[in-house]
Amino acid sequence: MNIPQSVCFKRPESDAGWRAELRLKYGIKREKTRLLERHQIGPLTVQKTFFPEGAACHTYLLHPPGGVVGGDQLSFTVDVAEQAHALLTTPGATKFYRSNAEQAWQSQQLSVAESGLLEWLPMENIFFPGANCKLLTQVNLAANARFIGWEMQCFGRPQLGEEFNYGQVLGQTFICRDNKVLLAESLRVQDQFQFKQAAAMRNFAMTGCLYITPVDRALIDKVNQVIDEQQARFATEIVLGASELGSSSMSSAMTLNSPAENSLLVVRALGQQTEPMMASFVQIWRCVRQHWFGQLPDVPRIWST
Repeated sequence: MNIPQSVCFKRPESDAGWRAELRLKYGIKREKTRLLERHQIGPLTVQKTFFPEGAACHTYLLHPPGGVVGGDQLSFTVDVAEQAHALLTTPGATKFYRSNAEQAWQSQQLSVAESGLLEWLPMENIFFPGANCKLLTQVNLAANARFIGWEMQCFGRPQLGEEFNYGQVLGQTFICRDNKVLLAESLRVQDQFQFKQAAAMRNFAMTGCLYITPVDRALIDKVNQVIDEQQARFATEIVLGASELGSSSMSSAMTLNSPAENSLLVVRALGQQTEPMMASFVQIWRCVRQHWFGQLPDVPRIWST
C-alpha cells in the first residue's frame, strides 16, 4: 500500500552532500535465497553475502564514509521475492554528525512477497548533538509474508557524558500488509525537555522498537517471557514492553498456534547504552526464529566483533 505523499516525509531537494542509493533484490536460485540484483549509487555497498543457515541469505550492508552529515541522503530499497529468506544487518552503528544547517535523510523501502521472510536487523543510529535529520522506513508485506526488524536510536554519546542537547531528529515508520496499514508512527526529538518527560524518553538516551509479524498467541507468550527475563537481567539499565496491534480485529482469527495475517507485535525499549538493548533484542529475535523454524538461528558473527 502506498502511504499518501501528504503524510510521508518528502526527500530534501538540496543537492548538498552525498547521494547514496542501494537497491537489492533477493530470490530463489538453485534452492537457496540469493542476491539476484544489486544497483548502487555512491558510498553504499554490500560487503558480502553468507549462507550460515543453508537456504537463507545473510547480507552485511556497508556505508564506507562511516558517518552522515547535513545534506547527505541515503536510500535503501530491498525486495524479497516469493519464498525467499533474507537477513540484513550492518557491521557498526550509523553516525549522524552535527549539521551544517542542511538536513540529512535516510530512507528504507522494504518489500516482501508471498511466503517470503525479511529480517532487517541493523546496528543502532547515533545522533551527535546538533544533528538534523529525517528517517523514513516503509515496510510492504504480501498477505503471507513474514517480517522481523528493529530500529535503535541513540541520542548523544551517553558513555562519554555527551547529551543530545540541541538538534532535530524526525522519524516515520509504516508497516503495511496486503494494502492494509498495520502501523504508522512517528519519532520527534528536538528539545532537551523531551528526555525528562514520562511520556517521552524518561531521562534515557536510547529508544528502540522491534517489529514482528505475523504472530500467534503462543509466540506472544514466549516473547513476553523473554522480555521479563531480560528486564530482570538488566534491571534499571533498560525498560522493555510489548504491544499487540490489530488484536481487536484479529482476536477471533488468532489461535494458540495459528497467526492472524494482520497481527503485529511491537517491542519497545528505553535504555542508556547499546549493549543491553541489543542483547535483549537478539534474545527476542532468537525466540521468534525458534518458534517459526523449530531451531535457534545462527547469530551473525559481525555482532560479536
